[in-house]
Amino acid sequence: MMLTPVHRFRDIERKPEYLQPEKCVPPPSRASLGTMWFIRDGCGIACAVVTWMLVFYADFVVLLVMLVPSRDYVYSVINGTLFNTLAFLALASHFRAMLTDPGAVPKGNATKEFIESLQLKPGQVVYKCPKCCSIKPDRAHHCSVCKRCIRKMDHHCPWVNNCVGENNQKYFVLFTMYIALISLHALIMVGFHFLYCFEEDWTKCSSFSPPTTVILLILLCFEALLFLIFTSVMFGTQVHSICTDETGIERLKNQKPTWEKISGWEGMRAAFGGAFSLAWLSPFSNLDCKSQLPAGAEAGAPASAIMTQEEIEQFLAQDVAIQVLRE
Repeated sequence: MMLTPVHRFRDIERKPEYLQPEKCVPPPSRASLGTMWFIRDGCGIACAVVTWMLVFYADFVVLLVMLVPSRDYVYSVINGTLFNTLAFLALASHFRAMLTDPGAVPKGNATKEFIESLQLKPGQVVYKCPKCCSIKPDRAHHCSVCKRCIRKMDHHCPWVNNCVGENNQKYFVLFTMYIALISLHALIMVGFHFLYCFEEDWTKCSSFSPPTTVILLILLCFEALLFLIFTSVMFGTQVHSICTDETGIERLKNQKPTWEKISGWEGMRAAFGGAFSLAWLSPFSNLDCKSQLPAGAEAGAPASAIMTQEEIEQFLAQDVAIQVLRE
């Protein structure tokens, strides 16, 4: 079996300190891994906190400025219940998107022992990421913020302080959808409240003074309009990526597909966890329906034919990609 270096992607850097096999330690077993996933990034944490604060501000204005002072009890109850339900689902989706492992490849599995246990088919290409010392599966990309290779990485979103990848794309889609819905709902209620206050006395349409009421409503209107546009665009691009089976990074790089694409509906089933049901809309349902991965893919590598010690040394010490040409 002979090995040759092949094309290397932009996210791979030639840094000798990352290519030393002695610095690659075997990944911890799954039993020793906790279920909590959290990225300690200052910018991402700040953006996530701001996101929650903006939702709470919108809820404050909707309830205390518009609905509680309203004389129409039914109107207040219906709109208050609807808005808070959508806001709760939005925050729950944000929480799941932030704390769910997006599909991180086991770190440090590019060791001699691990490679010796792999079997490679002629013509297959194996990539080693020098940054996290992992063998990268197909369609995985390294995130410089998460410091891990992520399966089917679409992008890193600071607003959820996490990558959007194979395991949490559903929650990110739900987050953008629910934020867009509460933004639209808030804009409609602000419009009706302005009309109501113009027809009635401003001192009677709110518990706050007229200037304070106007300022709070204008700020909410600006926030809702901004997030409606932003999240609607993000929701559309995410659904398009799922239906075309092409991540944002792959589209940005104009990468030719080396994988077998699936249909739009199958992509939605894979991303949302099975056949269409109300569980698609719930951030509390887990992704039970996973695509079948080939043998060895869970560890981040393709499958058959044992490499010699010399070839393993070449792979670990010289380059980040090899191609099996013949047995």
